[in-house]
Order: sequence, then C-alpha cells, then structure tokens
Amino acid sequence: MLNNNLTWKTSPCSHSEWSQSDLVRVRLRAFISPLLVRVLSGLSPIQGLRAVVRETSGHQLLEVRKADLSILLRHQCWSILTDRCGFLVVAVQIWDRHGLRKCLNLTALNKHGRVYDDAQFGCLSWSECENKLLYVAEKIKNTSIEKHDGESPCRKDRSVYCEDWGESLTNKSVPVICVVNLQSGSISVLQGVPHDVSPGQALWAPSSQSVFLVGWYHEPFRLGLRFYLYLLVVFRLLCSGFPSSLIFFVFVVASSAGFYDLPDYGSWKLLTVQKDLMVVCCSSPNTPPTLRVGFLPSAGETVTWQTLQQPVMTFDFHWTVLDVTTPPEEDNTHYSGLDFGAVLVKPSRPPIEAKTPLVVFIHGGPHSQFPAEWNCTTAGLAKLGFAVLMVNYRGSTGFGQDSILSLIGQIGSQDVKDVQTAVRTALQRDIALDPNRLAVIGGSHGGFLSCHLVGQYPEFYRACAARNPVINAATLLGTSDIVDCVGIQYSYDQIPTAEALAAMLEKSPITHAAQIKAPVLLMLGGRDRRVSPHQGLELYKALKSRASPVRLLWFPEDGHSLSRVDTQADCFLNTVLWLHQHL
Repeated sequence: MLNNNLTWKTSPCSHSEWSQSDLVRVRLRAFISPLLVRVLSGLSPIQGLRAVVRETSGHQLLEVRKADLSILLRHQCWSILTDRCGFLVVAVQIWDRHGLRKCLNLTALNKHGRVYDDAQFGCLSWSECENKLLYVAEKIKNTSIEKHDGESPCRKDRSVYCEDWGESLTNKSVPVICVVNLQSGSISVLQGVPHDVSPGQALWAPSSQSVFLVGWYHEPFRLGLRFYLYLLVVFRLLCSGFPSSLIFFVFVVASSAGFYDLPDYGSWKLLTVQKDLMVVCCSSPNTPPTLRVGFLPSAGETVTWQTLQQPVMTFDFHWTVLDVTTPPEEDNTHYSGLDFGAVLVKPSRPPIEAKTPLVVFIHGGPHSQFPAEWNCTTAGLAKLGFAVLMVNYRGSTGFGQDSILSLIGQIGSQDVKDVQTAVRTALQRDIALDPNRLAVIGGSHGGFLSCHLVGQYPEFYRACAARNPVINAATLLGTSDIVDCVGIQYSYDQIPTAEALAAMLEKSPITHAAQIKAPVLLMLGGRDRRVSPHQGLELYKALKSRASPVRLLWFPEDGHSLSRVDTQADCFLNTVLWLHQHL
C-alpha cells in the first residue's frame, strides 16, 4: 500500500510500504521500498519530520504487529512501552534526519486511554504548522467521576458490561479525538462530537483550524465494525479553542471525472490522487501486485501509465472471466434477468492425468466479491496442479444494487444454486476439467455455501474445506456481533417467532447434514465474534455421530478471519493435504 498522506517534493524518490508473511518467525513483516519517480513523500508538510512509534516491551524492541499496519501505511506508527511496574505506557516520538527530536509520555498526562492503531478508527495527522498531532484514543476510564449525559455506565463501575466494536476490535469501546501540542507537551480532547456517535479517522482541514472526522452511530448498541457495511457520517469540528463545537454534517457522494482504459491487468485499485497524479495498484490472478502512476490527462487524451516497480515474479497460469446466465427456473421473480460471473484459474502445465481437478472457491460476505486480482490461496492451489473457480454469485458486489437485493431472504437457495450453475457452466465450457474430482472451499458465508453444496449435492463433490462457517442460522441468532450475518433481516427489538426460527433453520446447512457424504475439513477460530465457533462444532458433532469423515482444526487465539500468519499457513497446508487425500 502507498502512503496516502503525501506532499510534493523536488527529490526524485518516494517510498511505498508493503507487508509480507514471515513463516519462519510467524509474523507479518512490513518493509519500505524506495521508488525512483518524481513524486511523493509521507513526511510532515514543512520540515520533513516523521512521527514514529515502535512497539517495545521494557527495553527490548519488537517487530511491528499486524494491528499496526494501518498506521505504517502512512509512514507513521505508535510507540507502546511497558514500564518496570508492568503498566502500559504510550509515548509518541518525533524523528528527523538527525535522530530523535522529541519524546512525549502520553500516559503520564492521563487524558485518555490506549491509542487506537486499527484501520477502522486509527489515525495520526500532522497540522500544517507541524506543532500538533491528531489521533484517536480510548476515553479515559475514571471511576471516581459521576456519569455524564451520553456516557457509558461502564465508566463508573468496572463490573458493568461495556460494549465493544466486535470482531478484532474487542478492546475498542468509546473513542475520542485527541490533539497533542508538541510545543507545550499538552493534550486536548476534542468536544462537540454527538453522544451517539463514535469518531475516528480524523484529518486536519486546510489551515488546521478545524478537523474532519468519520463517525459511526452506536445507538441503541454497538455492532461489529470490521467486514460490515455500517451507517457512518462525515462531519467537521471547529478547533479554534477548546472545547470545540459541531459545525455541520457532510454526506460524501462519489463522482467520476472520466473513464480511462485500463490494460494489461485484471484488477486496478486506485490508492490515492495527489493533485493530478493517480497512484494505482495492479494485479491479476497470475501477477502479484505492482504500483503504477499516471497523470490525469486533458479532455480527449489518454493516460500514460508508468510502472514504479515490476512484480517480483509472474506465473504462467491461464485465467479467464466466465459470464454465467441464470437458468429460467432459477430466475428471481422480483429481480429478473440478473446474470453473474466467475473467475477460472488453471495451472499452466496440466497434471499427468488427462483432466484437471477443480476446486470451487466461494467468497464470504455474502456481499463481497472475487475480483480478477492476485489471490495467494488461488495461486498456491494452481501451482500445485488444481484449477480454481472463484464464483461471484448473485448478491456479490460489483453487479448492481438489484443483484445485492435479490439475495435478501434467498440465502441457502439462490446463492447455492448460483454456485452450482457456475460449476456446471465451467465444466461444459472447459472439457479439460475433471467432473469426477470436484471440491468446494470457502470461509464465513463461503463456508456456509460450501457445507450447503456438499449436503444438497452429495454425489457431486468429493471434498469440502470450510473456515468458520455458519451452520445453523437459528442458533447463531443473538450470538454474532452483527445482526444479519447470514442475509436474513432481523432486529433485536422483535422477539423471534417460531415461524422465523423455522425459516432460519430451513435455510441452514445443518438441515442437510444427514445427506453429506464428502469428507469435511472444518477450521475454527476460538475468538470468532462474527460466527461463533460453536456453529462449526454443531456440524462436527452431527457428522461424527453418523461416522462421516470429518476433521476439525481449532485455533484458540484467532478470530473470524483466521489471519494470524501461523494460522494462515496451517489452514492452507491442511486444506491442500485434504484435497490431495480425497480428490
């Protein structure tokens, strides 16, 4: 990812920051790569100062953890130290080219709790004068003060339940916007944020007299924020003196200045626009990500793209995008005529056998998608001789709002049939694929569909690997950090009826458990807040009771995304061994 807080420099060098899994040390490592092009710097506006934070324990320097990557993308990070008494100490360090210029102990000022370094709330923004830094932290927990209007009661009594922001944000509850004055060494907490809004992602407005914030409504209660479309607003606070006051709300509407030809790669992602310079990340299923830049052209002209850094390697996989037509009998009467797509990736050299085994890869969400971009899992499977079909069933993003709406109330049927139609379409169009060696894999809603498919089409698939799948929507009710994780409309202010619970059960894979014949590999995160690991355990026990082949991998320290480096490696290796064993 490229720094998105960039200023023009006369020097011909800029930097991008990348992350890479280190399987030996079991960490996600970040590194900076210099790019020889006349553009950008992530330093402070005038003097080129850098706000740097390193994570340490005592006096020993540790590597940057994944939770810090959102800050590192801005060439910034926070320093978290532990003193000799074991208390957490947060310090901000200011560096220039000559070394450490200033270090402030934020904890000693006792104005806030732990600093947020996540991608949802976290930020670190320089003012134009370079005398102030803007960041987000947890509201201070002062048990000696009385409750104020809009303040959570957990601030008075530590035993009172304190809401958090769900999956991977369990230590985040009440964020506040803070400003540290680097000259005086003081900290101010911005006032004026509505009591029902949790602020984050703050940036200085021009002239640094006001601040733009993103806010999430948290009434009547907080929901899981990650991987979830949450109602948010953008608003501005006046900072000429504290406390500040709310000025106005701004709803952001995206617009397009033009359409430009995007050749060579399957996926283009716009990272940032600086004046008339566009920075994009390009990749394809056979090409890892690379950075390109191009200047916005005059009317009628085309963009000339310049590659900043060539991919470290490319692969000669064959890939194509399949357009899939919905059969008339499976058309949605309320949203008719909707087609969908899939991306087929095949190994360059076919296996010794006459035909290639096919792994059906299903995304979660359900409102997500598989772009025609680099995917490590897909590339690894293709390198090992498997063809991979990544299906974007109706309800995936990128196919219009009607496609999204068509899936509501139809999960467990429309999406299952769409995946099956895509698989049959791929088999018909490519005779090199082996219809007798088919497997299905996926996580979250992708795991939900994987388990549905081996239950509804027990003679069709030979193996299944599911990561944190939804198995029983009725028992999931009330245990997830969101309210519609399986595409069923539900509200906590309504007591579920017997009919509603029966409908949820009917749409769930558990109803087809007795028909499952394919061996099932389950991978569950013990700290999953989105889909309780007891969902997977429910299927595991149902299959074990019938002596059906099933294996369960339990990762006690991981959550819904199973994103720890060692977990990712464990899941991939076990999935590959499972496929080799049963295909």
